[in-house]
Amino acid sequence: MRIERCYFCSSPCYPGHGIMFVRNDSKQFRFCRSKCHRNFNKKRNPRKVAWTKAYRKTRGKEMAVDSTFDFEKRRNRPVKYDRDLMGKTILAMHKVDQIQQAREKRYFDTRMDDSKAEKKAQARAEIEKSIELLAPAVAQRDQVMRNVVDSARARIAARKKVKSASSAAVDGDAMLDD
Repeated sequence: MRIERCYFCSSPCYPGHGIMFVRNDSKQFRFCRSKCHRNFNKKRNPRKVAWTKAYRKTRGKEMAVDSTFDFEKRRNRPVKYDRDLMGKTILAMHKVDQIQQAREKRYFDTRMDDSKAEKKAQARAEIEKSIELLAPAVAQRDQVMRNVVDSARARIAARKKVKSASSAAVDGDAMLDD
């Protein structure tokens, strides 16, 4: 049995499922569910409906061009059954699927790299827009920073006193030895 593709959303239509519409010019349209059939009857463009594969491809959210898509094309030529050929075909299908998944992951990662910088810019704009909420925290931050700097200076001064006292003691011991 052949697994068809929904004309509207491009999801799989399994045998015995969905609706098939045949136009007067004998063109067949398969739909996976009534939702797709209704949208087709309303003459909606699948590229403008957000939940379809066509929309995701036109907006650049999924890969639109790849050599692995050639394997999914429909072939109408009958082939005589050969057990070895079927085994090799199934292995090839698994290999192509792995390659396609790796490429989709790589495509998604490169898309998300750009979005990270965009998210940072949006976060900065949000902070600038509602800075009055952060003003008390910023005021306390200055006080905390002053306290940290003062304690660091005190520690450095204490170390210098200990070093000078120990070096004076060492110098005094050296003078006593002479």
